[in-house]
Amino acid sequence: MFRSYDIRFIVFLRDLKSYFEQELVALYSKEEVNHFLYILIEFRLHENRFLLAMQPDFKLSKKDYMYFMNACKALKNNMPIQYFLEYAYFGDLKLRVKEGVLIPRPETLELVSLVTEFVLGLEKQPAVLDIGTGSGCISISLSLAFPNAMISALDISDTALAIAAQNAADYQLKIAFEKADVLSLSSLNSTYDVIVSNPPYVRQLEKMSMQANVLDYEPDLALFVSDTDPLIFYKKIGELALLALDEGGALFFEINEYLGAETTEMLARLGYNNIQSYKDIYGKDRMLKAML
Repeated sequence: MFRSYDIRFIVFLRDLKSYFEQELVALYSKEEVNHFLYILIEFRLHENRFLLAMQPDFKLSKKDYMYFMNACKALKNNMPIQYFLEYAYFGDLKLRVKEGVLIPRPETLELVSLVTEFVLGLEKQPAVLDIGTGSGCISISLSLAFPNAMISALDISDTALAIAAQNAADYQLKIAFEKADVLSLSSLNSTYDVIVSNPPYVRQLEKMSMQANVLDYEPDLALFVSDTDPLIFYKKIGELALLALDEGGALFFEINEYLGAETTEMLARLGYNNIQSYKDIYGKDRMLKAML
């Protein structure tokens, strides 16, 4: 095993693997450490992850060595690897991210699939609004699936909007991004066939069960709500959507797994009468579709 003073001897991938395992063992499982190495090998060396197994004596250049050392240091400080890379994968998409922008989650892919299935049943190209767009993962996915759709996206964060616009430009997409605090809006400025949102929904009481890399680095603004009013964003968006959804349109949410019944009841009180909940691949209540 390598000690911290042995880093000058790290030349080959097999040495790097041993060093990463030693330095990160207190924070991550061996499987997680290997996964980080696979990602870094693909991203930095532009090689297949199997390089580690097939060519353990692959020699690192001095620049690559420093890159991996910086990555290890960042991981040891709980930085999500996506922020170190400044990219995150969302299905087949490679999206820019940075601190201040929520890292897209696999669960949100399921929300995109649900919206996609609905849009395929429409007899027209839809007008779609994505509220709280973050990296733009939802709006970009839908724009790629439906190139003729009119897609707009809102966020309160200048940082998120800049990153989302860059991501859309990377895929040569035309999405109308706008800065807005949804809680302060009295109405939406157009009508839509689909309104979709993955708003903040994690209660303060749930913080204790969250990992340090999320708490230390990801934006509170995009994650957390108060324990006393955890449905604040759902209620506001639900109210705005009442007047902004075209006939036959639908409202889609990603939701807190512990508040599915409460969210459904709140939407019913607002006047939605066709509310369906959906579980994610882990069997957790994760998505809602509501129609008038």
